[in-house]
Amino acid sequence: MTADRAALCVFRDNRPGQVDPETTYAQPDTTAERIAELAQLGPVDYERQRTDAALELGLRASVLDDQVGAQRKKPDQVESAAAMFDEPAAWPHPVDGARLLTEIAGTFSRFVVADLPTIHAAALWTVHTHLLDVLTVSPIAHISAPEKRCGKTVMLSCVGKLAHRPLQASSISPAAVFRAVEKWRPTLLIDEADSFLRDNEPLRGILNSGHTRDSAFVIRCEGDDFEPQRFSTWAGKAISGIGRIADTLEDRAIPLRMRRKLQGERVESLRRAPPETFGIVRAQIIRWTADNAERIGRTLPASVPGLNDRAQDNFEPLLAIAEVAGGDWPKLARDAAMALCGQPTDAPADELLAAIREAFDARGVDRIASADVVEALAADAEGPWATWNRGKPITPRQVARKLGEFGISPVNIRLPSGATPKGYHRHAFEDAWSRYLASPDTPLLSATPPQRRQDAGSSGFDIRHTVPPVADEKAPKPKHDAACGGVADRNPLPARVRL
Repeated sequence: MTADRAALCVFRDNRPGQVDPETTYAQPDTTAERIAELAQLGPVDYERQRTDAALELGLRASVLDDQVGAQRKKPDQVESAAAMFDEPAAWPHPVDGARLLTEIAGTFSRFVVADLPTIHAAALWTVHTHLLDVLTVSPIAHISAPEKRCGKTVMLSCVGKLAHRPLQASSISPAAVFRAVEKWRPTLLIDEADSFLRDNEPLRGILNSGHTRDSAFVIRCEGDDFEPQRFSTWAGKAISGIGRIADTLEDRAIPLRMRRKLQGERVESLRRAPPETFGIVRAQIIRWTADNAERIGRTLPASVPGLNDRAQDNFEPLLAIAEVAGGDWPKLARDAAMALCGQPTDAPADELLAAIREAFDARGVDRIASADVVEALAADAEGPWATWNRGKPITPRQVARKLGEFGISPVNIRLPSGATPKGYHRHAFEDAWSRYLASPDTPLLSATPPQRRQDAGSSGFDIRHTVPPVADEKAPKPKHDAACGGVADRNPLPARVRL
């Protein structure tokens, strides 16, 4: 320690850490300069001067460590970000937004196999990573597939080549997430999520926290004094893995569903793609987002009918980007939202009852497995069930949920083969069939007034037959395998009308 600095401190009994009450300390400007000097020292030299410097500045050694560490991070953070991320210059000319999004979608389609809604949503999500400074919601991109070798990692890499500051990892700890976000503001691209995310509740909580800007923070205690410190989790996040993720994450995500390519489908190898394939497009994204960021931040797109509230929030930034881009993209974005997150149009529950009765009758059995019910429903080309689940067949769980409205639940059944799957007994449906469906063997009686067709040209009269019903209330129920059942009246309708 130099003589002029030594004059600022008075030591008592040559014991470090004890300062005389009359000790004078360095002024704020001098303190800042001294901390900057200490930050330039290497670890060994700093350790030698640490105790004397803390006394000189009137600070605890732990506080001095924090101040020196923060001073060291300032230049290191800039240099580290520059070394970690390749940030090209913006495109020198104005960019057409619709053409840019079409170019991004076309680029993705060259390397992966997915349906158009997935490709379009991926293109919009990628652009949104460059706009987080003006957005209030940032949905997770969940890249999933039912099996391996479906192109999940390729899609994640394609997104990373165009996203803002891509940081790709096949595993990450909770602390690494918020520290990386706080330091670099990257786009996190997390691969192989099915191998480590399912049982990692702390990590799920941190990923959940970054959904909206207002709540995108976590609090942790730092340093020797355990001072609470706030860390940001506001960043774009893409998660890739096999199967589903936790409900809380899935609820905050845009689902990007991949599929394995067929033998005749061809895609290009991403590893062999020339650098300019993505370099030019990324520079154009940087230019377009810079030119339109303020406008996108002000855009409030109209709600998409059929989306729940959380899905509306998830797609809001993507719809705003599409509206500002113009062209066909406002419609393409809304179509993608419906295809990926839309609620299925409800079908009459009695239609499901009728379809299941047909399945029982066709098989001639008194019990049927849930899987066989779904198979029979999906095989009905005229029914809604083959595309009920967002373009896919209805699932056993969805069947059970709808049947629950009638008090019918799946139970363990024993099949002739000895198997005991979940399924249904025929007798469980008898009450619902009798209440909500006409007997399959009984033609419509003339006592029931036919409904006027919606497209009929005449609307001024009502047709009613006055002949009372012939069927006796106490008549036995017809057998399902009988050739004839029920008694028709003398003036039957020419054909059965589906009400």
